[in-house]
Amino acid sequence: MFQLGAFLSLHSFGESHGNAIGGVVSNFPAGISIDLNEIQNALDRRRPGQSSIVTQRKESDIVQLLSGVYDGVSTGQPIGFLIPNENTKSKDYDHIEKAFRPSHADFTYQQKFGIRDHRGGGRSSARETANWVVAGALAKHILPQEVKIHAFVSSVGDIHCPEEYTAMDLANIEATAVRCPHLETAEKMIQHIKEVKKKGDTIGGVITGVIQNLPVGIGEPIFGKLQAQLAHAMMSINAAKGFEYGSGFAGTAMLGSEHNDAWNSDFSTKTNYSGGIQGGISNGMDVYFRVAFKPVATLLQKQESYDIHGRPILLEGKGRHDPCVLPRAVPIVEALAQFIIADLFLIHTLRKI
Repeated sequence: MFQLGAFLSLHSFGESHGNAIGGVVSNFPAGISIDLNEIQNALDRRRPGQSSIVTQRKESDIVQLLSGVYDGVSTGQPIGFLIPNENTKSKDYDHIEKAFRPSHADFTYQQKFGIRDHRGGGRSSARETANWVVAGALAKHILPQEVKIHAFVSSVGDIHCPEEYTAMDLANIEATAVRCPHLETAEKMIQHIKEVKKKGDTIGGVITGVIQNLPVGIGEPIFGKLQAQLAHAMMSINAAKGFEYGSGFAGTAMLGSEHNDAWNSDFSTKTNYSGGIQGGISNGMDVYFRVAFKPVATLLQKQESYDIHGRPILLEGKGRHDPCVLPRAVPIVEALAQFIIADLFLIHTLRKI
């Protein structure tokens, strides 16, 4: 059975237009105080309808903890949770019941399972990511308080932050609807998204993730490498098209003499092209990575396609859709990083017992 995490694990369920979505987090340690408000706040950051540059679907996304927590404290038993679906408008999808949309999972789901739920994309919908935000918010309770995990929009289309994260105030991430801490650039991004939306089109970009104050030793040497686990989680996000950490692809243009991170006497490094990871294990420096997101596949303009019988058709998206997935993907990237780090943190702790 497929899951998120190796020891701390998430199994999830539900479809975009079903009665509810939810999940079960297993191997969560006992005796940890659970702040339900913190979990709800994380969900609120992902919730649709937050601004004019995201989908206007209205969901309260109120999470219900069903098991594994008693009197505000984890019991060591599986934590089950549920998020009801409230604002489904399934008729908006009647026109694609027997059609395959370009760059969607319609065709592959139909071929793999012989059946698909066309309403909102069913299980392939990004609605599933709300489950991941709950799981990440739960996992955050496991981590030492000094470990800080942030994500932010670093580019939209060809509009890029002109500075590295180390030169920006990450406290400004929530200051604008696009969740870019470079405020001047954020305004340009917002205007660009609005212009794209007016045309019935969509736009992609990049989210940068930063993990600070992570202890040395997190991550496993071979198949549980820290960067591999992060990549697995990030590349599970519906619109993700690429992952890199540290110097990433830009490092391929450097010489080894330029790229090596020289040591300081306290075993910090003078540079951090390694992205805080060496040999798959955290080295105490900031872990930073980038996730590339494609333009949303649903367009509010006509596209040529085919129905299930192979007949040519013209499709036009209807209903409520994100013109740019990035602002709502920021809390998803953070949540997945929280879950992966908590999982590897527990594995590291158990190894020392």
